Amino acid sequence: MQAWRVHRNGEPGEVMRLEETDRPTPGDGQVLVEVRAADVNFPDALLCRGQYQVRPPLPFTPGVEVCGVTEDGRRVLATPALPHGGFADFVVADEAALLPAPDALDDAEAAALHIGYQTGWFGLHRRARLQSGETLLVHAAAGGVGSAAVQLGRAAGAKVIGVVGGPEKAAVARGLGCDVVVDRRSEDVVAAVKEATGGRGADVVYDPVGGDAYAKSAKCVAFEGRILVVGFASGAIPTPALNHALVKNYSVVGLHWGLYNAKDPAAVRACHEELTGLADQGVVKPLVSERVPMAGAADAVQRVADGASTGRIVVLPGGAR
Repeated sequence: MQAWRVHRNGEPGEVMRLEETDRPTPGDGQVLVEVRAADVNFPDALLCRGQYQVRPPLPFTPGVEVCGVTEDGRRVLATPALPHGGFADFVVADEAALLPAPDALDDAEAAALHIGYQTGWFGLHRRARLQSGETLLVHAAAGGVGSAAVQLGRAAGAKVIGVVGGPEKAAVARGLGCDVVVDRRSEDVVAAVKEATGGRGADVVYDPVGGDAYAKSAKCVAFEGRILVVGFASGAIPTPALNHALVKNYSVVGLHWGLYNAKDPAAVRACHEELTGLADQGVVKPLVSERVPMAGAADAVQRVADGASTGRIVVLPGGAR
């Protein structure tokens, strides 16, 4: 089979190689899955760089989520067992963690419904307790993680303010349904958020960026607001001033979605049922900006790493519907 493999850590475009290799062999409790679509995520770039919280042994194949078909014909969503990641013709995955792919979505869309939307749902509902009528501020609103949060925020009845970088991404955010779009390259984010909220600020801030995005969030979060720390795509991990959180009366809330797989897998399955229902109703639909063949995977991961993409880029090894 074909698989993209990383033999040394570095930038994805430099270290990913498309090779012929043997199919992975399932272990106890695992199944073999033929990959129909592999969604590109920022963690794939971190894996290549050796900067992710999980560091598989070299050589390894990146790709943290797929839609595929099991040997007994089930169409499923899976998080492949590293080092045999999703940018390959076949992966192995834990049987207990497989989720049925929603019929309302094609393979590329289904692959993109998994980690990003689960992260958004757990973050907004379990961790930040977003309520209908509240204001949600989403950083990187045109990206894969941000676009999911925008759709889920709207589904929850929130007013959504999307922060983006550049006019092209601003257009994408408007298309997703953001009530207000702020271009951080040409506008003052803090002033724009305060203007849009009558000076109150955002009740919930969804931050997958970190760095300067977090610093601005702390300046425009509302009384009893919640800043949801999802990731650090900027590469800069902020150091919150807890005295500021104290005197302004807001919360800083962390989210590591992967822990739910280990500590509360039933909640993951229940969330998937909720997301499947929203997809069936057309309320959420992953924004797949590009569908690339297997040969384009390394370039796709590099563009996501560089912040040069919108929505989700999905790699199609072949046979996708």
